[in-house]
Amino acid sequence: MRCCACLFQQSLQCSPSKMAAGESNSRSSCLNLSTPGPLGNAQASNGVHSAPAGNAGSGAAAGGLNRTTGSTNPQPGLDSDVAVRATPSAQHQARQAAGQSAAVAAAAANVESPGGSASNMTTSSSACSADTAAISSSLPGSPASVLVYREPVYNWQATKSTVKERFALAVGSAVFDAMFNGGMATTSTEIELPDVEPAAFLALLKFLYSDEVQIGPETVMTTLYTAKKYAVPALEAHCVEFLKKNLRADNAFMLLTQARLFDEPQLASLCLENIDKNTADALAAEGFTDIDLDTLMAVLERDTLGVREVRLFGAAVRWAEAETQRQQLQPTPENKRRVLGKALGLIRFPLMTIEEFAAGPAQSGILTDREVVSLFLHFTVNPKPHVEFIDRPRCCLRGKECSITRFGQVESRWGYSGTSDRIRFSVNRRIFVVGFGLYGSIHGPTDYQVNIQIIHTDSNTVLGQNDTGFSCDGTANTFRVMFKEPVEILPSVNYIACATLKGPDSHYGTKGMRKVTHEAPATGTKTCFTFCYAAGNNNGTSVEDGQIPEVIFYT
Repeated sequence: MRCCACLFQQSLQCSPSKMAAGESNSRSSCLNLSTPGPLGNAQASNGVHSAPAGNAGSGAAAGGLNRTTGSTNPQPGLDSDVAVRATPSAQHQARQAAGQSAAVAAAAANVESPGGSASNMTTSSSACSADTAAISSSLPGSPASVLVYREPVYNWQATKSTVKERFALAVGSAVFDAMFNGGMATTSTEIELPDVEPAAFLALLKFLYSDEVQIGPETVMTTLYTAKKYAVPALEAHCVEFLKKNLRADNAFMLLTQARLFDEPQLASLCLENIDKNTADALAAEGFTDIDLDTLMAVLERDTLGVREVRLFGAAVRWAEAETQRQQLQPTPENKRRVLGKALGLIRFPLMTIEEFAAGPAQSGILTDREVVSLFLHFTVNPKPHVEFIDRPRCCLRGKECSITRFGQVESRWGYSGTSDRIRFSVNRRIFVVGFGLYGSIHGPTDYQVNIQIIHTDSNTVLGQNDTGFSCDGTANTFRVMFKEPVEILPSVNYIACATLKGPDSHYGTKGMRKVTHEAPATGTKTCFTFCYAAGNNNGTSVEDGQIPEVIFYT
């Protein structure tokens, strides 16, 4: 049997006049239906398969249709020269075909009696009823019954038993792709997309109907926005999880900006932790200069950044240069200070060395002359003048600050003549020392100049130090003196804590302990310090008596 679609062009050559004259034609005729099927698939055309051509002439002479008497009732939409009839048996066949697939129109048949009598052509009025969905046509002069057959269309849903499976298949079709990439015109209307990215909305639909997640680096942010807009928390969680897995130092600032924009505190916290651990790499990333001022301030105010302050200042200047361009301003020092605004006050200039400050910020033109002078005085004189910038050290460590005290009692007097107080110690686990607690004057409120160090005993290497000062109030309390950066202390390794003070006589500690253990309240983790005598000139400090009563650290 030849396909109806293949014979469609041939059927156009069979004119009604030739068929009316009873001219024999061995070619089959086709009726084309232009109605589109599901998802735009055109339905197959009707194929008409006739009786042998040799019977055509006798059929026309004996009992052909009488076009002049008006005894026929042509169907609307078909050629007026062709009458449509159907027998009950043909209707039954049509119903069987319709029952096989709801998406396929049933076949219909036109049967003509050999005698050509009008009474023999009487048909049921239900021949054209909607439930048969049958279309039939008559070939004039045909003495035998002719079955009109149409090839079934491709039923794309036939093998998909659930909505999830059908929608998953539909989403991948060309029609859906057209619909959600600019809209698709139909015969009656045009589909209008919501105010979101088409790819993101398509990902939302697919997730809703099939539980399939389709997100990637290019679409995750727009999909997250769409999930929030339409209140789909499950898809939102998938997007956030995707961002967590792909969080790196080179995209941490970009994701932090997006997390703040979309109100994702958990993702923002993870971004900040990544920046704390990889501050230098994060600041060097291309996306850093694209962040907004609020995000810049949120980072600069953190105590846990793991980078020297002079590098933070350099990064802030790079950001200011980019911001002046965005605001179409000249990148002058005045405009850089203007766009930095309150962020400039979050840079801790007192934590720089005098050399770092002199080579960078002092010559940048961003600071005022008064600020430069006050900072130079802060670095060089004692007592130190007040400065408008934060002098609290940063620590690139998370968690709670801890401290241990190695003396059980406080006495007076302990003098200083330029010699360092020193004590040797080791710990049972890895920690980071951030400072010491020192005793102050017995003569009332006083300022001290001090240099603190941690020295690796075996190599005599200075691992951390700070030249600074502190003010005391005359009480027996200890006063914090901090390193510029945390100093890593490894387990079972000997180190020397060293403090060289310039100032009046101070309090000192007695009843010292050789071992001091700190237990974390939350976890129960124990950090055990073991103190030993430091050989050499130590200004009299030992395990039992002396200075350096406290060690401040993070685990």
